[in-house]
Amino acid sequence: MSERAAPFYCPYCGDEDLHPSEEGHGSWECRACSRAFRLKFLGLLAPGTARSAPSPSAVPSASDGGTP
Repeated sequence: MSERAAPFYCPYCGDEDLHPSEEGHGSWECRACSRAFRLKFLGLLAPGTARSAPSPSAVPSASDGGTP
């Protein structure tokens, strides 16, 4: 098994000053914005099940009662 993957930047402020947290596996601390967060690997998607962005026609618009 390989080493655990580390995040490259904080998901909140984008800074790279990250350190592992003592809170447990997958926990990280950002020293720039003083936030702590946890990452969790959920698994691999089966081939052919990659999710794509919805098509523009599937997004409601102001003309059909949806929010712009």
